[in-house]
Amino acid sequence: MTLSHSMLAVEISTPGAPDVLQPVSLPVPVPGHGQIVIRIDYAGVNRPDALQRAGAYAPPPSASPLPGLECSGTVVDLGPGVSRWQIGDRVCALLPGGGYAEYAVTHEAHALPVPNGLSMRDAACLPETCFTVWSNVVMRGGLKAGERFLVHGGTSGIGTTAIQIAVALGARVFATAGSDEKCQVCRDLGAEVAINYRTEDFTAILQQHGGADLILDMVGGPYIEKNLKALADDGRLVQIAFLQGPKVTLNFAEMMTRRLTLTGSTLRPQSDLAKARIAREVETHVWPMIDRGALRVVMDNEYPLTDAAAAHWRIESEGHIGKIVLKVG
Repeated sequence: MTLSHSMLAVEISTPGAPDVLQPVSLPVPVPGHGQIVIRIDYAGVNRPDALQRAGAYAPPPSASPLPGLECSGTVVDLGPGVSRWQIGDRVCALLPGGGYAEYAVTHEAHALPVPNGLSMRDAACLPETCFTVWSNVVMRGGLKAGERFLVHGGTSGIGTTAIQIAVALGARVFATAGSDEKCQVCRDLGAEVAINYRTEDFTAILQQHGGADLILDMVGGPYIEKNLKALADDGRLVQIAFLQGPKVTLNFAEMMTRRLTLTGSTLRPQSDLAKARIAREVETHVWPMIDRGALRVVMDNEYPLTDAAAAHWRIESEGHIGKIVLKVG
């Protein structure tokens, strides 16, 4: 297939507010060994994109400097050594960067088939959130059926995905959110208890229920100490972001006497092999949840690629519920 030599993309002109996102014309990427080029239909918009735009989350040295960590689209070029995909295959993929463009390159093992019956728009919402949730809640956090699981930000892309996956695994799910409306969304997705963090104390509520066996947190800051108090003995706290800061003072005596585990991860800097391992787990365990209707995409809004700034204003507002995407193709 003959590709265009140039493509429309959106770059970060300089670190700053959403308005620094500007349309540009760039060369179409060329695949290296084991890589595929995807003509993008939709690109997911995620918090790490906004952090990168603000200058707080640099891409890995080998990655595209463009924002965008997930997409759906069609395979249009194959690098040497690619064995799984053929030109014309419809995929959704985790990207090291570069999703805010008409074409992007990624490792072949980081792409997955679009689930049966799912639209390309919904498929673009899956990789970043499903990889993050499964790797942290199950592979790292070890969530099991019957355990009490608390996720903060229950109506975020991560939160809506985590609630549904945890419910599908048979866990008892607790979620926090910033309004009564958002709490109702959490309950509709299967949360047993939804806590309005503006008016309720999530630590006290979890303690009333025996404490959480596992907490997934992206808030950080003062939440870290509160999370530890909300854990049951032998509980695990998995940290995936720090919206309120990464530095706190903790008394480790409580961690020792109650045998608590504090861990965490970020997805983007992990090796290609590690991401491929997560991809296999997601395809094996999460894709069947989608097929049987146990996991669906909660969509907030869609914007054209050239209006990426509006998408960033939206994700940084307190009003969005679920995923935000850019329509590219």
